[in-house]
Amino acid sequence: MMPDALLEVKDLHTYFELEEGTLKAVNGVSFTIRKNRTLGIVGESGCGKSVTAQSIMRITPTKNSSMRGQILLHHESGAVDVAQLDEDGDEMRDLRGRDIAMIFQEPMTAFSPVHTVGNQIMEALFVHGERDKRAARKRVIALLDEVGIPAPERRIDEYPFQLSGGMRQRSMIAMAIILNPRLLIADEPTTALDVTIQAQILRLMKRLQRDNGMAIMFITHDLGVIANMADDVAVMYLGKIVEYGASRQIFNDPKHPYTKGLMRSIPKFGTTIGKHLATIKGTVPVPLDPPDACPFANRCAEFIAGTCDVRMPAAVTVAPGHSVNCVLYE
Repeated sequence: MMPDALLEVKDLHTYFELEEGTLKAVNGVSFTIRKNRTLGIVGESGCGKSVTAQSIMRITPTKNSSMRGQILLHHESGAVDVAQLDEDGDEMRDLRGRDIAMIFQEPMTAFSPVHTVGNQIMEALFVHGERDKRAARKRVIALLDEVGIPAPERRIDEYPFQLSGGMRQRSMIAMAIILNPRLLIADEPTTALDVTIQAQILRLMKRLQRDNGMAIMFITHDLGVIANMADDVAVMYLGKIVEYGASRQIFNDPKHPYTKGLMRSIPKFGTTIGKHLATIKGTVPVPLDPPDACPFANRCAEFIAGTCDVRMPAAVTVAPGHSVNCVLYE
């Protein structure tokens, strides 16, 4: 274990039993989130990023689903395995918000439309022991002001539909950090925002991390955001992590063919007019009973018949802290 490890995910599997077969949304994921650092998780839609976050929070749908593996949350007194806790039990409820909080992808659906923003943010305080409603309201107003919402004394009594997209996202951040969590999971927090508001939100998250000393797990499709935010990067594909390393290692020296394809897909200034952007052929398949082989095999330009389609390659360390799951490096 790293001495500054806050959360260790070990061999995490999250499966859903469907009529068509077993949907292996997360299929053997392992990574470490360190104190005061940001782990960026990137990959196309359907690769398992959000389900990984929901598994850590223990909020995946329980019907026809199963989860195994370890999710070790470290305290000074020891570690607790979140995967072994009852998702509706008091201990898990106590961890949510106080130790681990989450910014959801779309605040318009994450917020209740029939309760004011202020009441929904204050609920976290009441669940964790606050009894003074006046003090809770005062604290929420101060926090709304801190995250950059104008006229917080008025906005606290407004409903989500009365706020702009940027203000809803800022309110969602306020809800997540109201208890100063040790780990903040941000699931594509800037996807629906214009670039100006996106930049403001990213600056806000960096400042909050610096001031509160929290760790961040940042999920996004945007590699530019990851380059700006993340200290470490995990590249996910079809429920697995195919490359893992420090941000500078992933961007300066990508190893996995999928990571290289993602890097080539980034639009660049100075591209010749009329020239097609680089793309990765095909789409992420639905992970219904996937074979025990490289998940990227059917889209890989460096595919080796009889090897890539036969087994899942083991993780190979190509540099200190930099690993890749690819037969090219075995």
